[in-house]
Amino acid sequence: MSDVEKVVTVAAQQGALLAVRGGGHSIPGLSTCDGGIVLDLSLMNTIHVDKAAQRAKVQGGALLGDLDRAGDLAGLVVPAGVVSHTGVAGLTLGGGMGWLSRRFGLTIDSLLAVDLVTADGQSRRVSADTDPDLFWAIRGGGGNFGVVTRFIFKMHELGPVLIGSWTYPVAEARSVLQRLNDLARVAPREVTAGIILSPGELMIVAVCSGPLANSGDAIAAYGALGQTESASVGEMTFLDLQRIFDEHMAWNRRYYMKGLFLQEVDAAAIERMVDGAASAPAAEAEYYVVQLGGAVSDIDEDATPYSGRSAGYYCLMGMTWDDKKDDEKFVGWSRMVAGHMTEIAMRRNYVNEQAEAGKEIARAAYGEGKYSRLAKLKAHYDPTNLFRLNQNIEPSLQRN
Repeated sequence: MSDVEKVVTVAAQQGALLAVRGGGHSIPGLSTCDGGIVLDLSLMNTIHVDKAAQRAKVQGGALLGDLDRAGDLAGLVVPAGVVSHTGVAGLTLGGGMGWLSRRFGLTIDSLLAVDLVTADGQSRRVSADTDPDLFWAIRGGGGNFGVVTRFIFKMHELGPVLIGSWTYPVAEARSVLQRLNDLARVAPREVTAGIILSPGELMIVAVCSGPLANSGDAIAAYGALGQTESASVGEMTFLDLQRIFDEHMAWNRRYYMKGLFLQEVDAAAIERMVDGAASAPAAEAEYYVVQLGGAVSDIDEDATPYSGRSAGYYCLMGMTWDDKKDDEKFVGWSRMVAGHMTEIAMRRNYVNEQAEAGKEIARAAYGEGKYSRLAKLKAHYDPTNLFRLNQNIEPSLQRN
């Protein structure tokens, strides 16, 4: 912690550009910089799990896979993301969603406190009791308010988990996705559906956790949405599930991705997804859609800066590739289909998974009311905007 305090103090005194790297998963590349300081937290990755208290203390450089494995040994879990080499810090500060969100809520909903180094180089314990305004801000406000050196999470008993995946012909995507939407609408919160649509494949994933997972009945219907090409039920553990995207989302690849919230995977969304996949310039194009609702929507919209509580789904679309010569073609397609989906998406957005960066990204994601509150808090805790390599919230001229 003292080293982090020193780096932040020096950066502030010198007016240096400061990038904070946890897992290094910033899609627009904001966890590094040229001509500045990169504060790499990767060696601060210790996790302590208190099984009796169902608490986890997690250092700021830990990865989701570290947290998943530590919890698995105790039969406990913190709901988090879907790529195991994602940093706990970046994911949490933006909100954090994944396969267990419907049952346990977002990652920020299990956050109890943090140790935070603010722009003045001081470390402080931030919780609902010690600093409720700042605690509100960090639960969705991204890395705008400082460097988290330790998170304290409430953990949950995971129980049995049943995972099914089925592939369907892309030619049947419209009918399969319509049936999925109808089925997911009445699904219990212990069940989460996922969609992975690419030019050559439609995969449906269903994850059930808790007592319902003792029977295959809870997810069987997801394998009966049409004529399947392949099926796998019960052949994967939860830790396996958390790693299935790891290779696809490896470091040092080239990415363009944009996420947005949908109320439903309705006819308009289906049409755009199917048409977009059909027009893709390569097989690496993908729509990834995960069901939300349940415990996510139990929390009041204004309780945190995260602004997708009422969404039924989160949709992430884009491409992953390796050759720079494909940049223009692949980025062009990704922007095109993202624009088409944005036409029917909800107004607010998720700051963690946006390939574009700029002052309007955060303003649009939070809405004017939340953004104004965040900007005033930013002016109080970081008036010079030291922490600006993020989806940035500019300090308000009217300070608290």
